[in-house]
Amino acid sequence: MMFELSEEHRMLRDLVAKFVDQELIPLEPAALAREIKGEKMGLTPEEEARLHAKCQELGLWGLDVPEQLGGANLPAVALMAMNEELGRTCIPFFFPPDSPNLHMLMAACNEDQKQRYMLPYARGEKKSAIAISEPGAGGDPSGMTTRAVKDGDDWVINGRKIWVSRVPYVDFTIVMARVGEGKRHEGVTAFLVDKGTPGFIIEREIAMIGGQRTYELVFDNLRVPDAQVLGAIGQGFAPMQLRLTVRRLQMGAWCTGMAVRALGMLIDHAKQRTTFGQKLSDRQAIQWWIADAATRIHACRLMVLHAAAKQDAGGDVRTEASMIKVVATELAQDVIDHAMQAFGAMGMTRELPLQMMMQKVRTMRIYEGPSEVHRMVIARRLMDARK
Repeated sequence: MMFELSEEHRMLRDLVAKFVDQELIPLEPAALAREIKGEKMGLTPEEEARLHAKCQELGLWGLDVPEQLGGANLPAVALMAMNEELGRTCIPFFFPPDSPNLHMLMAACNEDQKQRYMLPYARGEKKSAIAISEPGAGGDPSGMTTRAVKDGDDWVINGRKIWVSRVPYVDFTIVMARVGEGKRHEGVTAFLVDKGTPGFIIEREIAMIGGQRTYELVFDNLRVPDAQVLGAIGQGFAPMQLRLTVRRLQMGAWCTGMAVRALGMLIDHAKQRTTFGQKLSDRQAIQWWIADAATRIHACRLMVLHAAAKQDAGGDVRTEASMIKVVATELAQDVIDHAMQAFGAMGMTRELPLQMMMQKVRTMRIYEGPSEVHRMVIARRLMDARK
């Protein structure tokens, strides 16, 4: 299976690299300074608006949106190369619209929902969130207890969600709830809930490491019309899994990019820093860190591109996505940790992007499925395949 980038896609990747170097990395000092003060790590509205305008000017918008919807319809292989470049900065930014929810909408929207949600989302006119995890059922979404009950032409949803990102800033949220009394995947259904719908309560904001914020939601007799069911009743698990797979591949590329940035910082520092009369770059321990990091980065990049190529060919990459989720997050954590160690006391400061990258990758080992759950899933699939 070939997954070399075409000349056009290499040029696009280089454009993204330039965008990261010239537009995003220069924002890091101000963003880190805000985080040090206890403020939110994310971009200010003014910064985000300027970046979005630049993206539109450069054509870095709707990259995986189908051409008939006004997008570039890039293959996953090209998208992974671009996401790797985005991973090199600690600034939380992606090219609109956010891919995972886009793919879930494309897989499940009916014609009416395409006009009301998918098309505006693809154009960047609407923002979305998704509410999956619940207290006590974070790593196992099949254990969700949020219920949706039919009442005339409406559905009434009651329950609670947690660890939901971006909720106050989005136009609609995809809410996963169970219909009926089925177990595990049975009855899981997706609902499109507009901002401001009565009964949709943001219970609290939860400060996370890495300058991130998530939210706990309560649904108190949240009433939505039947037209807001996304996909078929009881068939919401598969589109949700598609969404999770897309994100896990993205995370593999982001982690590769973080490792590349940390390795570059490690090498530059090691060549300059002298201790006990010897450059760090001349010490075997440092050389082995560098060699091992470069080798693992190469292997992880190939894993991501191979899975992307298989996905482009229509293959099932759920197992590969789980493997990548484990390998990539642990790679990035190890390389960033070695870079911080090489920097010594400076590596412990909150002024460098290393500490923010370390916090980000630590959360990545949890969200979209903890590493232990992915290892369990990989092992089960391999054992089932030998029956």
